[in-house]
Amino acid sequence: MKLSDLGWNERFEAEFAPFVKKGWVPARLIRDNKITYGALTAGGYEYEVVMSGKVYHDASCDAELPAVGDWVALEIGTGDLDHVIRARLSRQTCFSRKAPGKSSEEQVLAANVSLVCVVTDAGTDLNLRRMERFFTLIGRGGARSLVLVNKSDLYSRQQNEEAAAAIRALSPDAEVIVTSAIDGRNVVEIRRFLKPGVSITFVGSSGVGKSSLVNALLGEEWQEEGEVNEVTGKGRHTTTARELIVLEEGGILIDNPGIREVQMWTDEHTLREKFLDVAEIASNCRFHDCRHGSDAGCAIRVAVNEGRLSRERIEGFLKLDEEIAKLKKRLKKRTMNIDRRAKRDHRVKARNLVDRRELEAELKPRPTNT
Repeated sequence: MKLSDLGWNERFEAEFAPFVKKGWVPARLIRDNKITYGALTAGGYEYEVVMSGKVYHDASCDAELPAVGDWVALEIGTGDLDHVIRARLSRQTCFSRKAPGKSSEEQVLAANVSLVCVVTDAGTDLNLRRMERFFTLIGRGGARSLVLVNKSDLYSRQQNEEAAAAIRALSPDAEVIVTSAIDGRNVVEIRRFLKPGVSITFVGSSGVGKSSLVNALLGEEWQEEGEVNEVTGKGRHTTTARELIVLEEGGILIDNPGIREVQMWTDEHTLREKFLDVAEIASNCRFHDCRHGSDAGCAIRVAVNEGRLSRERIEGFLKLDEEIAKLKKRLKKRTMNIDRRAKRDHRVKARNLVDRRELEAELKPRPTNT
């Protein structure tokens, strides 16, 4: 197995150059075990590794710590010594979200992926507003979008086609494929994206068939599959941790546990890129700070009334816009608190330094007259 099979390229090689003299080797993280990581190097050698104190302390937040998909500089330990991550290379793409709950931290779901594959179905899991969130986050991270309308064997042809068409309307640049891991429908279509060195991450709700698709692509029971509920058509959550898998035929898969919350971690610019239809109409509003409600001269309201823009679409946009604005305020407040603590710590250190010098001066032996 060559490094290029794991996604290594010239940009990573150039960044890694200073570490070669130190005897460190490039490795890609394939598993996060909370305390340790699984790492894969050239030749297909797998190591259980730990993070150095410097890497930990240099990270200003959890999102800067190593994550599955990251490339790292690894010091191979000898004897009983640990294999240690000495540095993390810059990410070329990053799929992340705001961490669940009230936290204002970023959570990295997959690093250095070319394609984010969102798995859904044509039934109860299909949520267009949620899909808009996925498209916005994917666009922010720099990857391309692929949507699989899975479990097509459980729904009619019309249901599957209508679901696929509705998703395509949200993001014309996203590829949408109707699939079934049970009867193998269009699984071969997914394989054409799996080329040597190309990384794809699978995301979606619990029970939409991500693990079944991974097993179908691998041709083996890599992931345990949950039983399907006969009433809801949903499977149980089976994937419990993120893991990177290298396929023998070429290509790299990163399977994720089911995602319940798709909270925003992006900016206004990316949001408007993914809602170009809304942004173009909004540019005709009379006031640049129009809230697209009851404001006079609102072009959005006119478009909705005329049927050129769906009410659900604009409501989804406004909700995401509000969520991003709140996140921006929370991040600003968090930054101010960090700066305030840093200044306080600096003052304490400075005061302690003065006190220490005064004490040293008092304790310093005085010269005696002879």
